[in-house]
Amino acid sequence: MALIKSISGIRGTIGGRAGEHLTPPDIVRFTAAFGQWLKEQSDATRVVVGRDGRISGPLVSELAIQTLLSLGLDVVDLGLSTTPTVEMAVVDQRAAGGIIITASHNPRDWNALKLLNGAGEFISGEDGASVLALADGSEVVFASVDRLGSRLPDSGSMQHHIKQVCNYPLVQAGRITERRFRVVVDAVNSTGAIFIPALLQALGVLATDIIVLNGEVNGQFAHNPEPLPEHLQQLSAEVLRSNADLGIAVDPDVDRLVLVCEDGSMFGEEYTLVAVADYVLSHRSGDTVSNLSSSRALGDVTARYGGRYHAAAVGEVNVVRRMKEVGAVIGGEGNGGIIVPDLHYGRDTLIGIALILSHLASTGKSLAQLRRTYPDYYISKNRIEMPAGLDLSSVFDCLSECYAHAPQNREDGLRIEFEEGWVHLRTSNTEPIIRVIAEARSETAARHIADRFIDDIRDQLNSA
Repeated sequence: MALIKSISGIRGTIGGRAGEHLTPPDIVRFTAAFGQWLKEQSDATRVVVGRDGRISGPLVSELAIQTLLSLGLDVVDLGLSTTPTVEMAVVDQRAAGGIIITASHNPRDWNALKLLNGAGEFISGEDGASVLALADGSEVVFASVDRLGSRLPDSGSMQHHIKQVCNYPLVQAGRITERRFRVVVDAVNSTGAIFIPALLQALGVLATDIIVLNGEVNGQFAHNPEPLPEHLQQLSAEVLRSNADLGIAVDPDVDRLVLVCEDGSMFGEEYTLVAVADYVLSHRSGDTVSNLSSSRALGDVTARYGGRYHAAAVGEVNVVRRMKEVGAVIGGEGNGGIIVPDLHYGRDTLIGIALILSHLASTGKSLAQLRRTYPDYYISKNRIEMPAGLDLSSVFDCLSECYAHAPQNREDGLRIEFEEGWVHLRTSNTEPIIRVIAEARSETAARHIADRFIDDIRDQLNSA
């Protein structure tokens, strides 16, 4: 497969031929280009680097760090970390930027370079194009032996992140302590096993009331690392067995939060953001943002508090841009990504957990009871393997004409609204696939909409 270069970073499978996979020459080439770009953007000389628990993490990290040092940049090496922790550390260190070495929810043979600017936010599409142009050219200038960078140790980034979460004004650590929550965490053999228990204890959850599944940080993911219901049966069973109040599932880089209710049922990844927004909006008025593939439920809850809901293209950088444009007080993505802007503009599982526990502690509700307070929508998420060289825009053009009678949005692929629901068709930023996502008031209706468009796309591909 080809390397994937998008707003979600440079990612691919480890091994194989250079230029076709994420190989050592590719890691060096793209890191060097990013380092050169940072030097052109800022007088700061520090770059923050952190990684998730993947098998290839030490290899990719060392190649990236040594490349940055060879450019004369100083590297703050966080080692095992999380995406939101690296984002916050960039700001704390007054760094020029950062690199997070993670392929998020992709399987164990994948890895990636996620690139951050000096604000600790993902670089824009325009900036990413500049980095790629540098990678394809010969304009990178390496430092002489007397001007090589220095490697700097982590100075407590995890503890600082957790402290900032606990001190966030809407986090009610006292009430969380009083509630005596019992929590099961599925850390999927990555850094959530380090960070989530530490956060829970800082919030007042007793160590004896924290059960960690798949807690060895070895990158040998015990199941598919994407926190979808079909991958969380072990977590669901353990919540029931241990009589826990809730289960927490994260992805390998800890920027997605998925919950399991006390009865073993799935809270729904789409409803993590809905519940956090409900809590935030109950304390401060304002608007919300999520991406075009996210549930209508966020708009319903926002309207309940007199705010306005806004949609953005898929991708954290797009959601952040829209949040800044409209001054949103809360936002994120329907895959369990929570962005609390006055903490930092990045998806952050740690603040999501703290706000969910505060919500439960302040209302006295169980997680299942909380879920029943929100409107019921059902999402059907599907994928189609994308043939190499496919011009998908022509496929979407044809489908747009076929459904010209229905309201449409072409900002990110094609989203079509129907009275009974909606469908969103787009290419993935992280995999060579077409995503087909549909939502309706019933599971059957959502599945029917998705199946109809899967058939339509396959018909278009066959005719092409």
